[in-house]
Amino acid sequence: MDFDLSVVWDALPSLWQGTLVTIKITFWGLFGGAVLGALAGVIRTYVPGWFSLDVIRQHPLSGIVLPLVSMIAQAYILIVRGTPIVVQVMFIYFALPLMVDVRVDGMSAAIATLIINSGAYIAEIVRGALQSVPKGLFEAGQSMGLHFYKILLRIIGPIAFRRMIPALGNQCIISLKDSSLFIVIGVAELTRQGQEIMASNFRAVEIWGAVAVIYLILTGLIALILKTMERRMRIL
Repeated sequence: MDFDLSVVWDALPSLWQGTLVTIKITFWGLFGGAVLGALAGVIRTYVPGWFSLDVIRQHPLSGIVLPLVSMIAQAYILIVRGTPIVVQVMFIYFALPLMVDVRVDGMSAAIATLIINSGAYIAEIVRGALQSVPKGLFEAGQSMGLHFYKILLRIIGPIAFRRMIPALGNQCIISLKDSSLFIVIGVAELTRQGQEIMASNFRAVEIWGAVAVIYLILTGLIALILKTMERRMRIL
């Protein structure tokens, strides 16, 4: 079969619309996931668990609340990482409205799913980076009389962020590609647009080849941006 470039040219407007939807889902999904993941990662790293008897003795109320918060963070990470993203989006789109009697549109379900899914993986990235920073730096901040959040933002955080950039880059690319799975709820992202175009003209080689190239360009841009960040923030 001959490759007809005009087929790709005619499909570009629809593919561009799908690309914009994919970028929107990925951007907001990763943004929300980064916030959620950073919070869960800090909790997993610094909030004591159920067996911190010293905390319970010194602060009875905190000794109950803090371990509960830690348990919730651990359960969230365990559940999300242990279930497929397709199951998660189907639950949010189909099951959740039946449980709480609230209608969820496809775009909102896709973004919410990506936030929850990426947040669990980012939480472990954050936890690993924070734990890799020498404890002496945290103790030095305490000796200077700094509050916990200042130590985290001004001392521990910048060093940990440099170390988590490669892993965050991988997660960004994975989340971008995972957005194609939202085809199951009818979201008009890039893969869905490609499927609809191919169903109308039956030119699978041209259409899916174009879709693959667009995904390659998007993932390449993400890799380039993060590589530039990593190089600029490198400590000599």
